[in-house]
Amino acid sequence: MAKLTFKTDYCKGCGLCVDVCPKDVLRLAPDKINKKGHHPVEAANPDQCIGCGSCAIMCPDSIIKVER
Repeated sequence: MAKLTFKTDYCKGCGLCVDVCPKDVLRLAPDKINKKGHHPVEAANPDQCIGCGSCAIMCPDSIIKVER
């Protein structure tokens, strides 16, 4: 199982990582707002993560780290 970490304070909530995830692991946090005023990404289903790294590659701000 892969480990996901996020720099949530720098997330602008664009959702590109959510769209590219093949296992629907990620979502924009509906109940959180970061210091930039956006809903940051979070792992809704972390046990489903296969560690493909597509989310980290797609993120324009490099806020996602995938460890296998």
